[in-house]
Amino acid sequence: MAKFYGKVGYVLTEETAPDVWMPVEVERDYYGDSLNLTSLRRGVEVNDNIELSCEIQILADPYAFEHYAYIKYVVIDGFRWSVKSVKPRYPRLVLSIGGVYNEQSD
Repeated sequence: MAKFYGKVGYVLTEETAPDVWMPVEVERDYYGDSLNLTSLRRGVEVNDNIELSCEIQILADPYAFEHYAYIKYVVIDGFRWSVKSVKPRYPRLVLSIGGVYNEQSD
C-alpha cells in the first residue's frame, strides 16, 4: 500500500448570472493510500487508451462527505484521471480510478 497526497477535483454547477448555470471546477488536497496501482492499455492503435486500475482511499473532510457525488477526477503524477465510483467508508472515501479525465465527457 503506497501513500497518496494529491488533488481531488469536484465539478459543481453554480449560477454565474441570473438563470445562467455553469460548471465550476474545485480542487482540494487530500492525504490517503493508493491500492493496486496498475496501468492498462485499451486498443491496438497508435494512440491507445490508457486506464489506471486502482483505488485511492482519501481521509475525507466534511466538504468531501457533503460533495462526494461531484468528485470527477484525481490528479496522479500530474495527470487527471477520472473517478469511476466513490464509496463512503467513514472517515474515508474510496475512489475507483479509470481512464484519463476528459472535461467534455460529462
